[in-house]
Amino acid sequence: MSSNKLLEVDNLNVYYGNIHAIKGVSLNVCEGEIVSLIGANGAGKTTTLQTISGLLKAKTGSVKFNGKELTKMEAHNILKCGIAQVPEGRRVFANLTVKENLEMGGITVKDTSENKKAEIEEIYKRFPRLEERKKQTAGTLSGGEQQMLAIGRALMSRPKILLLDEPSMGLSPMLVKEIFKIIKDVNESGVTVLLVEQNAKMALSISDRAYILETGKVSRSGDAHSLMEDDAIKKAYLGA
Repeated sequence: MSSNKLLEVDNLNVYYGNIHAIKGVSLNVCEGEIVSLIGANGAGKTTTLQTISGLLKAKTGSVKFNGKELTKMEAHNILKCGIAQVPEGRRVFANLTVKENLEMGGITVKDTSENKKAEIEEIYKRFPRLEERKKQTAGTLSGGEQQMLAIGRALMSRPKILLLDEPSMGLSPMLVKEIFKIIKDVNESGVTVLLVEQNAKMALSISDRAYILETGKVSRSGDAHSLMEDDAIKKAYLGA
């Protein structure tokens, strides 16, 4: 695994009006890693992801990707840099077909229609169920299928890093296992992953490292396996 820091977040402060939501968060993700952000509801996990991807603006602090400062950039330009977010709740385009959703995912990539068609075929190989349902409108898919579509749509932008926000939310235990296997496979294909997930046990099981967020601050960080074995983490997040 590379020691090249692909994503560097330094002393990030984000406000919602007068509410100080993110308080000096610093984290980094190296090329090839899966890094998890763990924390209770309201800890600031989604806010952190949305600030990295440009959907929210930081009051102070720095977000660098491949050494390039992102904090003043618009979200669509951050996407072009190679950061794609799979949002909480999937947010597929419900009235568009599966194929049209995938095409929308590749809209920022300048390429021939033949190459884009080949990209969609690659997504279908990774997610055979999406090929079976390619003419269905996305709103008629099951929760698990919509999550696969949301990941596939993000991959169409050819990201260097994938930001995943609560991918297991609302899914059955069997589908949760399937989604986590997909995340691992995507990572092994060369895409770095920053994962926000309330299912801390599953997240830590596939991660290299993790950060624990509590009320907008990083309270702990370290090797994922070590955190899994930590009694305080077990008690707070792993149901032990």
